[in-house]
Amino acid sequence: MYCPFCLAVDTKVIDSRLVDVGTQVRRRRECQVCRERFTTFESIEISMPYIIKNNKTREIFDEEKLIKGMKKALKKRPVNLDVIKQSVISIKNQLRATSESIVLSKFIGNLVMNELKKIDKIAYIRFASVYRSFDDICEFGKEIAKLEYDVSD
Repeated sequence: MYCPFCLAVDTKVIDSRLVDVGTQVRRRRECQVCRERFTTFESIEISMPYIIKNNKTREIFDEEKLIKGMKKALKKRPVNLDVIKQSVISIKNQLRATSESIVLSKFIGNLVMNELKKIDKIAYIRFASVYRSFDDICEFGKEIAKLEYDVSD
């Protein structure tokens, strides 16, 4: 690691600790030449698959977009932000587990619906109504009936 002050190559790690729920390592370093101290953050970089949308366009996986969509479905629901973050981690892990470089947006939509079903049934119905583009109240009712059937099992 280069020193940001004098660009020397010799730096020494003084302290390391996990941050951001264990997804990053914070390291306090000292330059062996100029004795200045600085902090670095280390995290794993794993490439996520490209997403093929319904209109056949391709885009890079966007975690913020995923969080935004889930927050919209969970608006005014009693769900903690940490629960959303854990669901996003789960979705990302499932995407990585496919080992695919390209996935359909429909696949991600189904992963989101499965997570929302576990978290909050109302949010699940909200997301499903937009995601599946319900045309009438009957389709909405059928989805609610399926949800009630799943709960009673």
